Amino acid sequence: MGDRAEEVQRVMEAIDALVTGESPEARARSLTELLKSVSEKVRRERREAVLEMVARGMTYRQIAEVTGVSFGRVRQIIADDPDAKPSEE
Repeated sequence: MGDRAEEVQRVMEAIDALVTGESPEARARSLTELLKSVSEKVRRERREAVLEMVARGMTYRQIAEVTGVSFGRVRQIIADDPDAKPSEE
């Protein structure tokens, strides 16, 4: 677990370096872009992990239990395909 803590610390330092000396406007813009990128990456990785659990035969309820989310959230994670193109209505 020590390696994880060090990785987290490096990420936090990189975020600090990203915004050091920037104007509030530039910081807000950089952090917004970072947040969007990280959010998309985390969603993709979480969905991949959940789909792997499904492929191993776990039920949605079992996945909910081990991941600490609700059954409904598991269904949403599986249904939320980040690579799907938005419909043109």
